[in-house]
Amino acid sequence: MVFYDLPPGKSPFARTVITIGNFDGVHLGHRAILARVVQRARELGGQAVAVTFDPHPLKLLRPETELPLLTTPEQKLNLLAGCGLDAVVVLPFTREFAALPARDFVTGYFCERLRVREVVIGHDYGFGRGREGNVDLLQELGAGCGFTVQVVWAVAAEDAVVSSSLIRALLRLGKVAEAGRLLGRPYGVAGTVVRGQGRGAKLLGVPTANIRPVNELLPASGIYAVRVRRGAESLPGAANIGTCPTFDNCGFTLEVHLLEFSGDLYGEDLGVDFIARLREERRFPSIEALAAQIHADIVVARKVLAEPSQQ
Repeated sequence: MVFYDLPPGKSPFARTVITIGNFDGVHLGHRAILARVVQRARELGGQAVAVTFDPHPLKLLRPETELPLLTTPEQKLNLLAGCGLDAVVVLPFTREFAALPARDFVTGYFCERLRVREVVIGHDYGFGRGREGNVDLLQELGAGCGFTVQVVWAVAAEDAVVSSSLIRALLRLGKVAEAGRLLGRPYGVAGTVVRGQGRGAKLLGVPTANIRPVNELLPASGIYAVRVRRGAESLPGAANIGTCPTFDNCGFTLEVHLLEFSGDLYGEDLGVDFIARLREERRFPSIEALAAQIHADIVVARKVLAEPSQQ
């Protein structure tokens, strides 16, 4: 169940174990917290609930900050749904809401509307006006409101603490395999197939789908081995992100060549999961040289995607 806002009045909940956060990316750190929520809800006979916000608070409070999100709201809800939760509450984040003192937020939402019996949070999470809410305040208020507090410590992977910020940094460098290990899945974007320049099939002998992504963050320019989600299908492919420097007059695009597909994809909605970066994007001295390199890239992409770890 997804609840958009929780107005005062009769609560749809009777007994909950909750966590609260932005959950951008729903990465391994988030999943550790969500797994604990589900576990404790089953032990206490309650409902496992995640509370999140729309828009992301920094989008409202610091719009000058560049913060490309890892997931769209729809993608985030789908990922949360796969974590075994009973419900997700999406609270509209406004300036009025941001000014709400942490104590009022806990009593108004946790106690009255969510009927909380236990709160599970990350060790460094802050909430409420000026992030004044913390573990100590929750424990203090929980003693009077009848809920307990569990803290989940940071999850480490790749010799670093898993965070949305680190994943963004890796993607900006094109390190999609490393980012995928922190996410617990390949980084994926979604978009609609639109008409491009038509060069792939005509000039290079490699038909491509030009995808207009809805996600805010694409990996760095380059050539990638990818898997393309088309409905229930997962199709192997090779993708180019960049400006097609050999042709000089191409805007920034995401183009995907499906290795085992032929047909018309215009207007379809596809997902692209980035498995590995094959090389950087670069200018070639001729169309023939570019075509030869693309065919070599396809051979490498096939090998990468055929590895047992990618099956």
